[in-house]
Amino acid sequence: MSEFDVIRQYFTRAPKHSELGVGDDAALIRLGANMELAISADMLVAGTHFFADADPYQLGWKALAVNLSDMAAMGAQPKWATLAIALPNIDHAWLGEFSRGLFACADTFGVDLIGGDTTRGPLTISIQIMGEVPTGLALKRSGAQLHDEIWVSGPLGLAALALAHLQGNLSLSPGDFKRCSAALHSPQPRVALGYGLRSLTHSAIDISDGLLADLSHILQASHLGATLHLSQWPHACHWPEAAGLDSSGQAKLLLSGGDDYELCFTAPKASRDALLQLGKKLDLDLCCLGEITQDPSLVVHGVDKAILDIKELGFDHFK
Repeated sequence: MSEFDVIRQYFTRAPKHSELGVGDDAALIRLGANMELAISADMLVAGTHFFADADPYQLGWKALAVNLSDMAAMGAQPKWATLAIALPNIDHAWLGEFSRGLFACADTFGVDLIGGDTTRGPLTISIQIMGEVPTGLALKRSGAQLHDEIWVSGPLGLAALALAHLQGNLSLSPGDFKRCSAALHSPQPRVALGYGLRSLTHSAIDISDGLLADLSHILQASHLGATLHLSQWPHACHWPEAAGLDSSGQAKLLLSGGDDYELCFTAPKASRDALLQLGKKLDLDLCCLGEITQDPSLVVHGVDKAILDIKELGFDHFK
């Protein structure tokens, strides 16, 4: 079977948002009037981002979902994606499940797969995502303002807990592991939330490398600092119990574990009621956990209100 047979059998469908999709030298896409194109790309590498024996359906879902999370953070409507994939061999059972998971995610969020590339090599998945956002309404990292409140869209650290359990570094109950495993393998990008945040917030980012690492990107781009209060954050106070995990380890996974794919955003206090209503409408547990400060430092008060000594902000590929 040739690479072109693989593309035709597993990754070719009629496009919904495109003039021309998979099967030519380039795709042709239409932009609506007064719209800007948002583009992002992510790469997943076996052994670095996922276990080599990962469930292919879940991997197909996650490969696209982590890119959709970038669109959500920009307030953009995702529409088009390309897939470049290196395969060690042609495994029809694996490809069938991977493409089924990929297209399940694509169908859920209305995305066309419009092209890409295949080659032989160590299992590597690279997706480029493109979407539309009304001109001037894209959410950016650089927009945070002094005294903004800092919000997150849901519980953090669950994916990091699942990974630590799989690596044998701690032990979760079967029920807690099921919940945490879902966060790790089947993240739910907050696309609808991104639309709602366009008129309510000043800045946003998706949490992929850990809350502190990604919030730091907002602070650096906006030339401001932040103070977080875990005592006012119910997600920190109602965490799954993990055998072998002390309070310091819990704080590390919660704040720096990564792979959360929730949104972190800053908004004026005047938006608080509207944000809570938006969260209720979308059935999301939006939570305010701090504020933007003039001091450029990032200060975190633990559940006991003591200042935490944070040594690692989050995941870094080269550390």
